[in-house]
Amino acid sequence: MDSTAGYWFLSGSERGNVATDVHADGAGSSSWSEGNLVRPLIHGATYFARLHEELSVLNAGDRVWFTDWRGDGDEKLTADGPTVGELLARLARVGVEVRGLVWRSHGERVSAPMSNLSNEHLSRQVNDAGGEVLLDQRVRLFGCHHQKLFVIRRRDDPSRDVAFVGGIDLSHSRRDNADHGGDPQAVAMDSRFGKQPPWHDAALELRGPVVADVLELFAERWNDPHPLDRRTPYRMLLQRLADMPRHPEPLPETAPPPPPAGPHAVQLLRTYGVKHPPFPFAPGGERSVARAYTKAFALARTLIYIEDQYLWSAEVAAGIAAALEQNPGLNVIAVVPRYPDSDGPLAGPPKRLGQLRAIERISRVAPGRFGVFNLENRAGTPIYVHAKICIIDDTWFTCGSDNFNRRSWTTDSELTCAVIDTTASQGEATGADTDPGASRPLAHKLRLQLWAEHLGLDQNDPQLHAPAAGLKLWNAAADALDLWHTTGRRPPRPNGHARHHTTEPVTSLQRLWAAPANRLLVDPDGRPRKMRGTTQF
Repeated sequence: MDSTAGYWFLSGSERGNVATDVHADGAGSSSWSEGNLVRPLIHGATYFARLHEELSVLNAGDRVWFTDWRGDGDEKLTADGPTVGELLARLARVGVEVRGLVWRSHGERVSAPMSNLSNEHLSRQVNDAGGEVLLDQRVRLFGCHHQKLFVIRRRDDPSRDVAFVGGIDLSHSRRDNADHGGDPQAVAMDSRFGKQPPWHDAALELRGPVVADVLELFAERWNDPHPLDRRTPYRMLLQRLADMPRHPEPLPETAPPPPPAGPHAVQLLRTYGVKHPPFPFAPGGERSVARAYTKAFALARTLIYIEDQYLWSAEVAAGIAAALEQNPGLNVIAVVPRYPDSDGPLAGPPKRLGQLRAIERISRVAPGRFGVFNLENRAGTPIYVHAKICIIDDTWFTCGSDNFNRRSWTTDSELTCAVIDTTASQGEATGADTDPGASRPLAHKLRLQLWAEHLGLDQNDPQLHAPAAGLKLWNAAADALDLWHTTGRRPPRPNGHARHHTTEPVTSLQRLWAAPANRLLVDPDGRPRKMRGTTQF
């Protein structure tokens, strides 16, 4: 067992959920998986292309399982197609076992522009072809199923089994690339993102024993004995109109895990809210996402780098602020969208207030060691940052569905992978008793890839390699691009996409109603009552 993984990852007791079978294969087993190969996939176009490649070669008897928050059946996986719905339906028709769980949202009238009709249409398309894609409403009140995963298992060659976990939905607006021209099939957002919003996102491709762990996580949700719909006349009617069963068909017998594939250790982190009736695999909920970040923040020594859709809530800010206060050598860099996805007179203030409070709390502790940035494409259009990535000291990193807010850490169903590369770092001999805080190749390369794109530099540029100097580099790039804008945008335009981020203010009058709206609706607290109002998870 790798000592670095044991240093950074949660132990079984730290995770705090003994009811799950994920990472719990028997006495003495670890709460993570080793021997895996992890490949970060930056941009939705990259992820969709890989998904298309893997799905297109499946044959009768192979199996596909997936979960999603929103699925648009007409979303193209490549510029020339096929669409998500066409490909999954085609697989079902030729004998591939296709099973999926997509969130049964609160309804288009309540939650527009959310996922109810889109998910129902995708489900019908696949189910009419012989698959089983179900709408799942087994969530905490006002919560949602936000996990995004794919598991592909081969009938005759387990070494080719693969899983995908990340933040990318099978939906409109996600198929963007490094040029950030946006997905031609776009969702409606705040008008400042344009008609074809540029979109930054990420996922992980996983091979090795962890594939079986991801499937076990899917199976726990699938096998939940409670009805898929809420037992109300309205919900029962919706389920019947959608021609959906109230309980899934049983899953087939579990196959052995795939063989080892690489040097990467992976820990699956989850959020499940406390609800009634309870999840049988998390009767007290699970908050291992929040607990893992809390532990990793405390271990950070040089750099915490965050890409996140939100970055709000007092609890999230508290962990980052504590890390900065305890370690004077630590810098924090956060990359967020310039504006919320919907920023109207009612939707905007509660969201902006949460972010304002979080940024203010962190800045008070270390104003010179904390930087927040947003991104824009070459045309000056803001890029919507939907990626959920955190890299600490080029050693431990995460990618998944959770956002840096209280909702993701306590209420919604989330799945995130924490990854440690067990390969020896530069200057260390393989197999040596290595420094658990030393830089690791995979985390280091991921940071270089992201920073090279955002800052307009070559990945081999020596400026990128020292994480301790990263904040200075980001500030210089953002200063240059901000100055270019304020002085008339005369060519040449500075390289990169980074701008300094300033959250638009919320007036005193707006705060009177925005604060309770943030706490109760936008960013609810799904922890047990005794934990609320604390920074404990």
